[in-house]
Amino acid sequence: MHENEISSIIIETAIELHKTIGPGLLESVYKNSLAYDLKEKGLSVDVEVPVPFIYKEVKQDVGFRLDLMVEKKVIVEIKAQEILAPVNYSQLLTYLRLTNIKLGLLLNFHVKLMKEGIHRIVNNL
Repeated sequence: MHENEISSIIIETAIELHKTIGPGLLESVYKNSLAYDLKEKGLSVDVEVPVPFIYKEVKQDVGFRLDLMVEKKVIVEIKAQEILAPVNYSQLLTYLRLTNIKLGLLLNFHVKLMKEGIHRIVNNL
């Protein structure tokens, strides 16, 4: 399955989830609920995936974790914030670079309409 097909399913599922439970909950609620729904749709989903960080040939365990990795092709970062900061976008782009993944979705569930909280970030496309 191509990244764009996967991201379409993720976005559709996030919109359904947001319509069901609405804004105002913790990020962990949205992360676990979205992971569950995506698995129900037959997608492979890994939660809290460690991201290796290598600096000058030294691998460091510094605790970076992706919220969701879907089909080993799309990174999903979940937020529940009133306003996203520029660093939120930068963080996802850095994760994409460190993992050599091409596509990431930054999903902010603290919005009135979910379409306002969907942001696609690409790496070397």
